[in-house]
Amino acid sequence: MMRAAHRMGSPYEWACGNDLTAMSVTEVAERAEASEGSVISLCRQLGARGFQQVKIALARDLVQPVQFIHEDLARTDDTGTVIEKVFRSDLQALHDTMKVLDRGAMERAVAAIRKARRVELYGIGSAAPIAEDANYRLLRIGVESKVVVDSHVQAISASLTGPDVATITISHSGSTHETVTATRLAREAGAMTICITNFGKSPLLAYADIVLNTMARETQFRTEAMTSRIAQLAIIDALIACLSLADYDKAVATIGKTFDVLSTKRF
Repeated sequence: MMRAAHRMGSPYEWACGNDLTAMSVTEVAERAEASEGSVISLCRQLGARGFQQVKIALARDLVQPVQFIHEDLARTDDTGTVIEKVFRSDLQALHDTMKVLDRGAMERAVAAIRKARRVELYGIGSAAPIAEDANYRLLRIGVESKVVVDSHVQAISASLTGPDVATITISHSGSTHETVTATRLAREAGAMTICITNFGKSPLLAYADIVLNTMARETQFRTEAMTSRIAQLAIIDALIACLSLADYDKAVATIGKTFDVLSTKRF
């Protein structure tokens, strides 16, 4: 597949190797002066199921296998070095995310959630537990919400939203077909769509009313997220804190009530 990609001429000849592994399908399409559909079609002509598979195939020819575990690691690293590198990477993601996070977008997200009758959360794969955590946190402060992590149920539920619903989509790449589809369906139904995604261009942005950006130097060589999860959780923490302060009395009362309920679960 890598050799086939290298044989392709302009406008795709540049889109190989390290350049491509660092880009989203939207960025590739823009640079190639083509549509996203054309890029995906080319990937299928190369024998791949889609763009992500081409990226992974290219990366396998370009990087050391250890980088599939974590970009910063070396095969000879001892335990102490691994801990230091992983923690340093996570801390950098938090620092960078704090700098790029749009305060105005956070305020609009808080206003949209407060206005909505209920909230729906969408996440697939490694984003699913982040969505589930956000749902739990919203319930704890008295916000009516539900989390949907099955792709079929996402599509159904999103299509049945409306102007009184706010949705939160979590996707590091912004290119996951299932969550992009759910976000599109929710917006078409009139819902206010809030998206937590990494900084940069992606298909998800076309259907996002409000964007809360992470800035995680996530590896380009794995299909699952690592560093980005830390940044996503930090945004959820900030969002919950802002919502709690905005509806202080309600949040404090609900936290107290749910604390009493949960206390019965502990010895």
